[in-house]
Amino acid sequence: MRATLLHQAGDVRVADVADPKVQQPTDAVVRIVLGCICGSDLWPYKSQPLTEHPRQMGHEFLGVVEETGPQVTTVKIGDLVVVPFTYSDGTCEYCRAGLHTSCEHGGPWGVNGVDGGQGQAARVPFADGTLVPLPVGEDSELLPDLLTLSDVLCTGYHAARTAGVRAGESVTVVGDGAVGLSAVIAAKLLGAEQIILMGRHAARTDLGRAFGATDVVAARGEEGVAAVRELTGGRGTGRVLECVGLKDALVQAAGVVRDGGTISRVGAPQYPEVPLGFPEFLRNITLTGGVAPARAYINELMPHILDGSIRPGRVFDRTVALEDVAEGYRLMNDREALKVLVRP
Repeated sequence: MRATLLHQAGDVRVADVADPKVQQPTDAVVRIVLGCICGSDLWPYKSQPLTEHPRQMGHEFLGVVEETGPQVTTVKIGDLVVVPFTYSDGTCEYCRAGLHTSCEHGGPWGVNGVDGGQGQAARVPFADGTLVPLPVGEDSELLPDLLTLSDVLCTGYHAARTAGVRAGESVTVVGDGAVGLSAVIAAKLLGAEQIILMGRHAARTDLGRAFGATDVVAARGEEGVAAVRELTGGRGTGRVLECVGLKDALVQAAGVVRDGGTISRVGAPQYPEVPLGFPEFLRNITLTGGVAPARAYINELMPHILDGSIRPGRVFDRTVALEDVAEGYRLMNDREALKVLVRP
């Protein structure tokens, strides 16, 4: 089959790899119908040294079950399924607690002999614990929306949930990428009354307004902090969702959170230490967040997509064929695209 391989920074190729097959009785093989490029894929795309063993890329995908091992019971051949961005057994202590990303037997896509999601098919370990059937057909117009359940929508929701967003509250979202826009959706779902989106790209912040943002602040640094505080009576917001992963974004989050408030960071951190010192300590700021256990949120969020109350698939603004996936990476890296769909 064909799959996306990252050889080194800036060098993404589509090549032939071994066809996936059932190796364990709990495996399934999924023919990929739709995948995409994640913002976190850009970090290795920018930095990975040359390797003799290129990694299969992609961790957001949905597809059709084509083969199952004898112990698989929750999905069957022909089912359309969404695949969360880590696989998990669904039975260990962490999975039972809703922390599937810490599964004792799970792991990420594209390493340790497991296929990636930017290809024609993938072997799915622990199919019963990982795959979630979708109640639509392969030709449904909702597929891009449902694909966001694999990662980006759940990541935005994780930010809002761990921050403790409640009805009637004010929330600031730092970052106008796909995760930030998903966090706007999530804050709206949880009943936030005021949602301030901090972002500089008009096309993205316009979409943020359509998703529920009540205010947009384009300024950064002290000017941006002052603008948010002006919108909130000088105090800032009680919940801040940091959806970028850069140190400056966390510093900005600390500037706009009110005393006693909570910052949830879900942007993959690209810095070694947390820049919150004694001044923030004196303000009783809580820092939370982390990698989203998407599998725990899929069934909770799916009904909102099926009934049309949210359309998170609008974050996809470009589509490429699998053979053209390198162009998709370039488009996102050069900020010519917000998020790119990949069709095998």
